[in-house]
Amino acid sequence: MWSVRDGEELLGCGALKELSSEHGEIKSMRTAALHMRKGVARYMLNYLLQEAKRRGYTRVSLETGAMAFFEPARKLYESAGFQHCPPFGTYQEDPNSLFMTKEL
Repeated sequence: MWSVRDGEELLGCGALKELSSEHGEIKSMRTAALHMRKGVARYMLNYLLQEAKRRGYTRVSLETGAMAFFEPARKLYESAGFQHCPPFGTYQEDPNSLFMTKEL
């Protein structure tokens, strides 16, 4: 898990989980409410994608919410090249979840 900070202030965080030697999952990306729409999430996403490449992953996937609240996150992921996909790993279909993946 990594964090983005400004001094002692936490701006955001994110994690990368290994699903296999070639497939990683982006987990727990969050941005502090006061810092939304300032590029924190894009910075963290780019960092996680670089780390995934460094680890040798050829694909990265994620689960995000299907509700309107998560639309900014979905747009961020789509702008980074993620595409919608079926559930992966141990996930199952859920009306509250959307699954996305990106080839690296």
